[in-house]
This record gives sequence, structure tokens and C-alpha cells, in this order.
Amino acid sequence: MLVEGHLTDGWSDWFEGLAIRNEPNGETSLRGLISDQSALFGVLNKIYALNLRLISVNRSTPGERA
Repeated sequence: MLVEGHLTDGWSDWFEGLAIRNEPNGETSLRGLISDQSALFGVLNKIYALNLRLISVNRSTPGERA
């Protein structure tokens, strides 16, 4: 997932353990395993609660680099 703005690594636990990487263009990527649609909805709700702008969500298969 990509969101607008930068987050600190401290948010990783709150985002279900997703890895947080601040990109040079001012966006933040959230990467990791999301087990099902319910977990995805939970992460999307947290993005909404922080008033972050969601840029994209991409699905990748195990072993594939997103």
C-alpha cells in the first residue's frame, strides 16, 4: 500500500506489523502479509482514522517483490 506523507517506524505495530518505508517522493509504503479481507479492512480503517490519503493497494504473491 502507498499513502501520502511519511510515517515513523513506530506505527508498524499499529498497522498490524506491516513494514513501513518512507519513500523519497514523500509517500510511505506499507508492506507485509494481510491474512484476509477483514484484516485488510482493519488496516484501511486505520489509514482513514489517521486522515491519510491512500494512493494505491497492490496484491503480490508470496516471494514476489511488491
